[in-house]
Amino acid sequence: MASPAFDPRALDRRLDALARQPFRARFHLRGRELATARLKGPATLRWHAYDLIARRLAPARPYKDGRQTPYRGHPVFVAQHATATCCRGCLERRHGIPRGRELTRTEHVYVVDVICRWIERETAGHGIPGPDPCRAEGDHEIS
Repeated sequence: MASPAFDPRALDRRLDALARQPFRARFHLRGRELATARLKGPATLRWHAYDLIARRLAPARPYKDGRQTPYRGHPVFVAQHATATCCRGCLERRHGIPRGRELTRTEHVYVVDVICRWIERETAGHGIPGPDPCRAEGDHEIS
């Protein structure tokens, strides 16, 4: 399951495995979502991801679980489907985070790390600056 430290290699291995699933492999940042990622940058997208996960995925019984994440409209939504962080069922099956209880803070940060790492990989070579300067570690954790 989730480790408290941001480990890009571990996340890359998990993302590589997810990308081998035909459904997950369909998702990429294009058009408006890619433009939004460029415009907002990694720090803002991390805050958006943290907030969206807090409202839509972290509760023990999210509203409309399994249908709460749109397929398009924001880079975080696309990333959620690509990374199997779109609903509590996918979180349980693909990341080992059980449903029926609220996400812990560590799990919440882990989900945000997975999403942000996927966005970082998607935007590599598209003029987006390097790693996320606001990733959760040390005294820079999102609370």
